[in-house]
Amino acid sequence: MVNKVIKRDGSEEDFIIEKVIVSILKTGAPIDVARRIARKVECQFMDVDKVTAKDLTKAILTELKKVNEEWYRNWIVFDRAVKRRLTEKELE
Repeated sequence: MVNKVIKRDGSEEDFIIEKVIVSILKTGAPIDVARRIARKVECQFMDVDKVTAKDLTKAILTELKKVNEEWYRNWIVFDRAVKRRLTEKELE
């Protein structure tokens, strides 16, 4: 089970599924969908101890896009506007 997230700056923090859920909620997804996506993503990394933030984001966005294209776009727009990050380029 994934225990740590390696952040973009190289630091590590504990993997907390609630943080994933909150990030998904910010896209406009309802709580039940956010929980389901978060659990699905967590299961994808069941066999690793650490995951990069980039890989975690890619997995979340892949699932989000399958469920609702608008929520996926909301995440991309938020990252560009608030975090000054071109997340969609990381997915290529």
